[in-house]
Amino acid sequence: MRFLRVLGVVYLVAVCLAQDLLHDTSTLRDGFPTSSPSNVTEAIDVTSMFTDIFPTNQASTESQIIYEPPVPSLSLKSPWLEVFPFEKVELRCRINDSSDWSFTWYKSGNLVQETDTNFSFNLSSGAVLTIIAASPAYSGMYRCQGHHKVKGNSINSDPLQLKVHPNKPSPTLTRNPNLELMYPGESVTFRCRIQISSGWDYMWYHNDQEIQESNTLRVDSLVPSDTGRYHCKAKRGKTPFYSEPSETSTLQVSEPPTPTLSHVTSWLDVFENETVELTCDMNSSDWTFTWRRNEKALQKDPALELSAGGSLLNITSASQVFQGKYACKAHHKSRNVTTAFSNTAIVQVYENTPKPSLSKDPALNSMYVGENTTFTCNVDVANGWAYRWYKDGKQLNATDQTLQINHLSPHHGGTYRCRATRGQRTSTYLSDQMTQDVLEIPVPSLSLGTEWADVFPTESVTLSCAITKSSDWMYTWQRDGQAIQRDAGVSLGSDGRTLSIVSASAHHQGQYSCSGKLKSRSVSSDSSSGVEILVYDHKPQIVLVQDPDYILIHDGDSVSYSCHVSVSSGWEYRWYKDAAPLPVSGNNYTISPVSVRNTGSYQCQAIRGRTSVIYQTQQSVALRLQVEERPSANIVVLTGWSEVFSTDSLVLQCEVKGSEDTWNYTWFRKGDRIGNSSSDKYTVTPQNDPEQSQYTCQGTRTGRPSYSSESDSVTTKNLLLKRRVLLSISGCILFGIVAVFCGCVILKITRKTDDNEDKPEDGEMFLTMAQLKDRVDVPCLLVDYITDTELNAPAKESEDIMCGETTQLPEIKQEDQAVTTESTDTPKEDGALLSFQR
Repeated sequence: MRFLRVLGVVYLVAVCLAQDLLHDTSTLRDGFPTSSPSNVTEAIDVTSMFTDIFPTNQASTESQIIYEPPVPSLSLKSPWLEVFPFEKVELRCRINDSSDWSFTWYKSGNLVQETDTNFSFNLSSGAVLTIIAASPAYSGMYRCQGHHKVKGNSINSDPLQLKVHPNKPSPTLTRNPNLELMYPGESVTFRCRIQISSGWDYMWYHNDQEIQESNTLRVDSLVPSDTGRYHCKAKRGKTPFYSEPSETSTLQVSEPPTPTLSHVTSWLDVFENETVELTCDMNSSDWTFTWRRNEKALQKDPALELSAGGSLLNITSASQVFQGKYACKAHHKSRNVTTAFSNTAIVQVYENTPKPSLSKDPALNSMYVGENTTFTCNVDVANGWAYRWYKDGKQLNATDQTLQINHLSPHHGGTYRCRATRGQRTSTYLSDQMTQDVLEIPVPSLSLGTEWADVFPTESVTLSCAITKSSDWMYTWQRDGQAIQRDAGVSLGSDGRTLSIVSASAHHQGQYSCSGKLKSRSVSSDSSSGVEILVYDHKPQIVLVQDPDYILIHDGDSVSYSCHVSVSSGWEYRWYKDAAPLPVSGNNYTISPVSVRNTGSYQCQAIRGRTSVIYQTQQSVALRLQVEERPSANIVVLTGWSEVFSTDSLVLQCEVKGSEDTWNYTWFRKGDRIGNSSSDKYTVTPQNDPEQSQYTCQGTRTGRPSYSSESDSVTTKNLLLKRRVLLSISGCILFGIVAVFCGCVILKITRKTDDNEDKPEDGEMFLTMAQLKDRVDVPCLLVDYITDTELNAPAKESEDIMCGETTQLPEIKQEDQAVTTESTDTPKEDGALLSFQR
């Protein structure tokens, strides 16, 4: 201990350096702090202390001893300084067991505030501090300091380190042995531990029910009721503080499993010398096995083999002594556990091999392509057979008991047999054989019962479907791939052979087909070829065409009518003129040649159907036909009268009466066309017509009418003769008139005029043709020009006309010289005379 001497009124500042907070203390006075933080320099002003040490206005030179404050004793009243949330910690602070002191508390150098509800001071002096450790924030170094009314403050107590964990602890649960499954009679030990802090007591729970309090839980001689969930929990303190529960450990206690006995070979009923293999299985390698037959332990035998551990029993060569009921039992290798006996397996040993029986479903020798058939090879005894199949003596790849043939095809036809085998040592005899024939499925024939497939509303349609040479079929119908059912508009005949549409409508339109199905089994044919039924939504339009399509035509022409319905077929036609029926059939009506009586309006109508309901169209549009007389041609002779005696040719001209159109003309001799000329004139000469034939002409043109009627015929021989005779007679008459006139003039000059005598009447001045004929005293000079020699002269040969013989002109008699006029025409301006028509 060091002492500080103060002399006079000297002001002294003392500096104290403390290296250890626990050992360095101040000796200045009781009320001064007794400690300071490490490595901190404190400067102490002692001027203010003098009034307490020395009298005022008086300085002492004597050395004085300063009071040394006591050190409080800090102790833990509760058991633990390492606590968990909301555990209580109690700290006690005492100074020489004196009650004259009061105390303040510090946590990590900070004054503990009384306002914190987790701090409580149990005594009025504050000697006991109760801490509710709500969170790790209450961890730290706790100290206390005493305060005396006279002596002042003590120094700080030694610290206590409080540690508050953030969470409650959870115990660790262990189990020995740690096996998922335990068997009755075995034992298990559970242990529970908390490694943090101390003072723990442990509680045990089974299926959430508390069973005991101890550090260790041991269960001996387990029974199935011990199965369940186990966990533990820790507590400590008078007012217990509980930990979190441990993890759950599930214990399963059950009877050991029963081994499963099975046979490795596919059979248990065997024939002598066959092999049988049996296994005993526990799904674990921890077991060994023992066997028994007919409830007796197996005896050693060369034909019996056991694998290591006994899980496999092999009967290598069966005989009658090995028949019986087999069972096995399992024993655990490391635990004293034995199971019950397994299920049993009965081994039966036969003496003779059997012969298989062969059957077939369906039992039909003849079947259709696409059908399914199944052959079954059956052995009455034993099992585990493998099968061999033969077709036409050749082995097939099939090995099942049944030979399933799906979708038969022609190559499946033939004879079938089978044999049963198993293992390498057993084989049966061959079965009897069965024959299978495969036929192609016939395709039904679809035919149209009516004459047409495109119909109109209310018409009827009949379709027929049939497979020839068989009545075992029934038929179904499809329209556009959809099945057709009977309804008000569709009826089906017996077995569906016929389909009748009584009154067609729009929804009956489509592609129709049919297919057959056997009545007795599931065989269906392919669909027939389709028939397209077209149902029109309105009556057809009938078209009447006239050829040529002129309203006005001329007699002698031809006209044809064509009546046509543009859709469907099977039509018959009716014809009408002016709404009256005509006795005409067919769609064409020709009138050739037409005449005026054919004038009228023409119509047609189409009908079809031979049932009670006949379908007919509307009548066509009426076509009007007007027939008129054809213009006629006429031949005019252009050779003048004066030229008759100077030429022996005639120029003929053809003209169409009453027409102002331009015409081309065609000339005919005796009905045969003459050359290619289209001129309106034609010259007849002895060279081109030595026979003096009949001539006709006809007008043609590009417009309508395109030709005229043929003219009347003109014979040139008679015409020339008549004109010459007429010209001679005319000359005689003219000469006679001139002579008479001259005589009268001379007589008038030479004689005196008498008013009343010898004046001929005006009507007697000229002689008539009859008078001239009767008189013989009047000469006719023109007759001299026409002689029989000229008329009968042989015709000259023409270079382009070949005649086989010469035609003699007839001799003109006296009476033929008379002029016969069939018609009289006014001469044209050029002086030519019109022809005499024959």
